[in-house]
Amino acid sequence: MRILSYNPGHDGAITLLQDGELMFSIEAEKDSNYRYSPISSHDVFRALAEVDDVPDVICVGGWWPRDDFDFAGRMNDHVGYRGVSKNEIICGRRSFLGRAVEYFSSSHERAHILCAYGMSELKKGTPCYALVWEGAIGAFYEIDTDLNIRLLANVLNQPGNRYSLLYGLADPTFPKDAPFSRFSDAGKLMALASFSTRNTSTPEEEKLMDYLLTSSELDLNPYDSLGTSLYFNVGVDDPEFRNFAGIYSDRIFDIFYQYARKNLETGRSLLIAGGCGLNCDWNSKWKASGLFNYVFVPPVANDSGAAIGTAIDAQLNYTGNPKIDWNVHAGRHFFMEPFDSSHYDVYQPDLDLVAEFLANDLILGWVSGKWEIGPRALGNRSILAAPFHDHVRIRLNDIKQREQFRPIAPICLEEDASKWFDCNEESPFMLYTYAAKTDVLPAVTHVNKTARIQTVTAKSNKPVYDLLKAFKSRTGYGVLCNTSLNFNGRGFINNASDLSKYTLNCGLDGFVIEGVAYLARRSIKYNDYLRRKGAAFLSARTK
Repeated sequence: MRILSYNPGHDGAITLLQDGELMFSIEAEKDSNYRYSPISSHDVFRALAEVDDVPDVICVGGWWPRDDFDFAGRMNDHVGYRGVSKNEIICGRRSFLGRAVEYFSSSHERAHILCAYGMSELKKGTPCYALVWEGAIGAFYEIDTDLNIRLLANVLNQPGNRYSLLYGLADPTFPKDAPFSRFSDAGKLMALASFSTRNTSTPEEEKLMDYLLTSSELDLNPYDSLGTSLYFNVGVDDPEFRNFAGIYSDRIFDIFYQYARKNLETGRSLLIAGGCGLNCDWNSKWKASGLFNYVFVPPVANDSGAAIGTAIDAQLNYTGNPKIDWNVHAGRHFFMEPFDSSHYDVYQPDLDLVAEFLANDLILGWVSGKWEIGPRALGNRSILAAPFHDHVRIRLNDIKQREQFRPIAPICLEEDASKWFDCNEESPFMLYTYAAKTDVLPAVTHVNKTARIQTVTAKSNKPVYDLLKAFKSRTGYGVLCNTSLNFNGRGFINNASDLSKYTLNCGLDGFVIEGVAYLARRSIKYNDYLRRKGAAFLSARTK
């Protein structure tokens, strides 16, 4: 059965399941499009080009608003945002490319839950709990052996919006008459929260906390009532604001933790979905809580996984199977279009040489295979660098044109993770934080001495694994800086002309595409390297 599904909201994606296997997930923001984009017409044509026959089922995820009837008196084509009952699913028959196909729609809420369930290691029929926390929803659920979903409690509505709202309060560049907070601010506040050096709030902070966590007017202009707040436009570098950011972050987590501790049966599994599932500190706290025997967060926890979740829901509806086979590298291949290569010295594939470039503090774009689904760079659309100096972290943030308080994540050989970090398990999707056990890796160690580590094996990503082994043979460390290969505010770069433009305009020293290295002739670091190696090296190693 071929199931083609799309998410109609932000973080748009089009997904194809075929006989229980994820064939692709084409996300609207990828290929240098704006982050958080909805699906556009060119995304539809790209997706259809990947489908070799008319699908059996067409799916549309739920979104809002949804009234029972639209202005013309016809039933809407999709289910709304909330709702977990199977009775609320829309099924029918439609015509697609001249052929009758099944049509399916279920709620956005169910899409989050089914995405996490279908991608997890849980066997069909395993009872478990689910937590959906995102911009709008903050709720716990129970899933029984018959895959019925029961809402247990709406613990805190709009946790994601409440979280990111605080960053906008302090940031003087954020317009206080804006109708909504910025999606990007949640990740920035997560980084700032780690700078907190106290865990007790002042009476004035408690009043602010009470307003932020109890007000029901967040969809309007929440800053109307906050003009006299001590953190209004104070700036995100203010140390007391950073202290409060940590306290506030802990308080939101504690609201959910206290509900789970008092109301959930210990020893079951927990599935986490929604954009707050990208908060690595919170994910780590759930693992360490002792309440659950298994915690799973999909790499597409945010709305980029909604199309996958709706497709899984449709598969469950038509076949009874909620489980899929999937690989995180299920995007599109890199487009090797013509570009002006006169700006580069080109080297034949040689991972030992690439490792040598990195060991000499060159910062390189890295392209391999298909892009990774979800928002995290996991080794196929990455910027890589040596992790030994803090000036590398500073330069990486300059290249990415982002704030210097933002951390850089390490990518690490799984067999070495416990040596350099307090990580004794696989962490393939960069969703948890672990304490650093050495001071030798400052470029990937955050201010609170933790790292958002990604572990790699030969099975999970052979090219990156081999590169890390080559880098380890030179330096003794199978660890590199790993951050996403993208223009600021855009999704992953996926064509050669954009990659060259990024390299020359943003200051990369070069890039590697499927093993072929292109070193920028204008790069100061690269020219310093060549002076040390000598002219004979260049003539011998380039094409």
